[in-house]
Amino acid sequence: GIRARRASLDPDDVRVLDGVHVLSPVAATVRAAALLEPDEAVVAIDRMVAAGVVDLEALRARAARPHAASARVRRACTRADGLAGSPQETRLRLLMAGGGLPVPVAQYVVRHQGREIARVDSAWPELRLAVEYDGAWPPEPGRFARDRQRLNRLQAAGWTVVFVTAADLHRPAQLLATLREALHR
Repeated sequence: GIRARRASLDPDDVRVLDGVHVLSPVAATVRAAALLEPDEAVVAIDRMVAAGVVDLEALRARAARPHAASARVRRACTRADGLAGSPQETRLRLLMAGGGLPVPVAQYVVRHQGREIARVDSAWPELRLAVEYDGAWPPEPGRFARDRQRLNRLQAAGWTVVFVTAADLHRPAQLLATLREALHR
């Protein structure tokens, strides 16, 4: 199940880490993105940027260099934003964009009466509509109660929250219809 590939490397892309020659993070990200399906390349780039491993602008600059990356990698770099808190949030953002929905603001800070009450995954602030990806998370003492208090604060500030799960991502047409309906309300 292992595939080995050989390629000529630019000496500027090679680093020595604990005595081992490795590819620089930017070069490794470009190469990984080239091997992945288009949406998964965006997910990988977002994760690398969010983790602080690579800078998105440096990555885009590298991909824009002649012969440094394929058109597919350049497009993935353009579609990445590095803001998602999880791979599923990136997949949700890509689904919304591909489904013709207006572009939401990622990681939006909701303020009410002069104070921050929540940070939401995606939002259309002018509509007071938030989209939150609800992933499977291990139970942590007090987590459920804190999440409900946060939801109550958002609702008290006049916000509507649409929660999305992994199961919803497997029914994209239905999910997009739900989001369109929420946007029109």
